[in-house]
Amino acid sequence: MNTNQALLKPIKIGDLTLKNRVIMAPMTRSRADNPDKIATAELQGTYYQQRASAGLIITEGSQVSEKAVGYINTPGIHTKAQTEGWKEVTKMVHDEGGKIFIQLWHVGRISHPDFHNGELPHAPSALNPEAKSFTPDGFKETVTPKEMTVEDIKQTVQDFKNAAANAWEAGFDGVEIHSSNGYLLHQFFSSTSNIRDDEYGGSIENRAKILFEIIDEIKQVMPENRIGLRLNPSLHGIFGMTLNEETIPTFDYIIEKLNEYDLAYLHLSEPFNDVSDVEGAVTEIAKRYRPMYKGNLMINAHFDRESGNKVIEDGDADMVAYGKPYISNPDLVERFESGGELAEFNTDTFYTPGYKGYTDYPKLQEVEN
Repeated sequence: MNTNQALLKPIKIGDLTLKNRVIMAPMTRSRADNPDKIATAELQGTYYQQRASAGLIITEGSQVSEKAVGYINTPGIHTKAQTEGWKEVTKMVHDEGGKIFIQLWHVGRISHPDFHNGELPHAPSALNPEAKSFTPDGFKETVTPKEMTVEDIKQTVQDFKNAAANAWEAGFDGVEIHSSNGYLLHQFFSSTSNIRDDEYGGSIENRAKILFEIIDEIKQVMPENRIGLRLNPSLHGIFGMTLNEETIPTFDYIIEKLNEYDLAYLHLSEPFNDVSDVEGAVTEIAKRYRPMYKGNLMINAHFDRESGNKVIEDGDADMVAYGKPYISNPDLVERFESGGELAEFNTDTFYTPGYKGYTDYPKLQEVEN
């Protein structure tokens, strides 16, 4: 048993002390299959409680408004009923000694009129991402979205603020702003998805403006040091995003400016696919941004126990977020500690309703007994 691993050492984020640096990454699991998109104690509560030995749990993306929806059976955090549902979930995690943030989500153009009574999804510009949306009738081709008015943008900023206030009321330890993976905020950042010529388009500063407005509003309703956010600088060819020569300079600007805030953490993703031949792409995200960002840096994508320990030991990150390993290993921390083998996940049940492939993965102790 090796308890001297970098991953297993505690860390302070804001005024919270995490018992280890193994973070449960946010993952869409499509289990809120009820008309009001409520997270329940029976499903989400059990699922997250089982994984409460993580230093921090970041929940699946949860929509900040009806307009933010873009995937079937994903929970929200914008109604009273949704807030009450999440209250039960956070209590179950806290009862096990865990810490939990909720990821605030707006998918923007990666949605479909089927989710919006036939109305078009909102986006910075009327550009079809040429991707797929997971609707109640299966995957459908995305459409050309409606270009948001300035009023729509201001309303969306308020939607994030309201969702954060609800999250605080629901007992979450903090929030993560989903500004990554080709969703709405990422669409604003990129000159290949944002061709506006007003205050929210054109220059790098203008394209990033909505993010800083959202942070400034959220910190009115909860402590600034309980706010995290996620970025994916080298995303290319996935979620309808195309990287160009302005992409990395845009993320450089955003990350430098984040130093003006006292955030809980910055959560970055290494490239999801091979971008070594893509002009302007950065292949080693943690190495680029660790010297640039002064706060707590969390890194994600394709890490195992060995590479997770190494990235922290090398000083390139402070925490490592694990996604798929957490699906099938509720006791991932304990398995890292003991050197236990990891259980395989079943991709067929990633997004299916009910407990199968969700809350029925046993802990190692249960398998050995």
